[in-house]
Amino acid sequence: MDEPLRDSGTAGAGNVPEYSVSEISGAIRRTLEGTFGRVRVRGEITEFKRYPSGHLYFSLKDEGGKISSVVWRGSVSRLGLKPENGVEVVATGKISSYGERSSYQLIIDRLDYAGEGALLARIERLRLKLAAEGLFDAAGKRALPFLPDVIGVVTSAQGAVMHDIRTTIARRFPRRLLVWPVAVQGEAAAAQIAAAIAGFDAIDGRGPIPRPDVLIVARGGGSLEDLMAFNDEVVLRAAAACRIPLISAVGHETDTTLIDFVSDRRAPTPTAAAELAAPARAELVADLGHRAARLTSGLARLTQTLRLRLDRAAARLPDLPSLLGTARMRLDDRGHRLDMALPALVARRRAALLAVERAMPSASLLTGPRRARLALAASHLQSGLRQALRDGHARADRTRLRPAPLAAMLRERRAHLAGLAGRLESLSPMAVLERGYVLVRDPAGVPVTRAADVRPGGRLVLIFADGEAAVRADRSGEAAQGRLDI
Repeated sequence: MDEPLRDSGTAGAGNVPEYSVSEISGAIRRTLEGTFGRVRVRGEITEFKRYPSGHLYFSLKDEGGKISSVVWRGSVSRLGLKPENGVEVVATGKISSYGERSSYQLIIDRLDYAGEGALLARIERLRLKLAAEGLFDAAGKRALPFLPDVIGVVTSAQGAVMHDIRTTIARRFPRRLLVWPVAVQGEAAAAQIAAAIAGFDAIDGRGPIPRPDVLIVARGGGSLEDLMAFNDEVVLRAAAACRIPLISAVGHETDTTLIDFVSDRRAPTPTAAAELAAPARAELVADLGHRAARLTSGLARLTQTLRLRLDRAAARLPDLPSLLGTARMRLDDRGHRLDMALPALVARRRAALLAVERAMPSASLLTGPRRARLALAASHLQSGLRQALRDGHARADRTRLRPAPLAAMLRERRAHLAGLAGRLESLSPMAVLERGYVLVRDPAGVPVTRAADVRPGGRLVLIFADGEAAVRADRSGEAAQGRLDI
């Protein structure tokens, strides 16, 4: 002990000294701190808690025991890793006691993973978990743009990584770079990297800052502990959720981190990532020249082939001018022959007609006998008519009546006619109409004898003894009269 415990001198207690609680607590604390000093303790983190004050409290345990541990707020940023339950670490700090609770604890100012075996086991558990969720599926990988206009870079502001990326892009094809500086190792590195990826993805491009067409997440080489930020679940989920094609370039060519599985493309080095992001301008120019030469050569060959084909087709065609000349001569010959043939044809037909005319008899010879027979028949008809007229007059003279019989016959016929007129008058409908009756007809002239046959609003014709009147039936069946010309 730094200083001896003093004797209280209490009587009756013999040689047993008496101490206060504070004296005992202080003595124990000085003994622990003086005996152990600065120590390194290996164990598994358990019962981890982060208090609003910023202090971290947890315990370190192994198969045989457990020790309480605390990390003061000022030392959290310098721990070197993010404490989590179940992680085996080597804690560096000093032993101290907490007198108010009669307990001792390890005050930690640095944490390191307990060997690569523990780190690899932790990485493997996370890999299996994310693989089961489909974050590594090839179907979700995005294609890199052929020639991006803006390239976003997430890396440390210091070091050779940024210089390598900038010089490589300037050499291959100068593009605009947007750099989001972050810490690439330590406890705060994972959160900063994830925030940078999400921040680039949140840029909409409508403001003064353009939206990147491709992202590069890069850092130089280091130990497995140095690269643990790129195995952090927060970073991996941010990379998987990013809608911008992402290239990972972490460590050297042999280094592999989980972000390489989540990213759309993995580059072995930051320089290789820059080469993936921007094509070589000289190679593009050379390729364009080569393609232009091939295109020119191809067009020349195609033109030559088509010209040869046209020449062969033209050789197989007949001589159009000669064909046209022959056709013109044939047409002239046909026209000349036609001009000569028409007058000859007319002359032949006229001669034939004259020959027929000379062979025919004269008209007087043909009509003379017929005219004589017709005159004879007309004479016989006139004489017959005169004889029939004389016979008719004779018959009339023989059958002529006396006045008395004719008057008697006339009286008899008049009496008979008067009787028939009386009977007709008794049967006439006009006599019925004179007595006040009316004859009802529809517009077609058909008599209407029943009220059921009358439609409301229908037109009717009423026939009276002295004329006609047109009416229209209302909805109740009554007639509303309208005058017509009678």
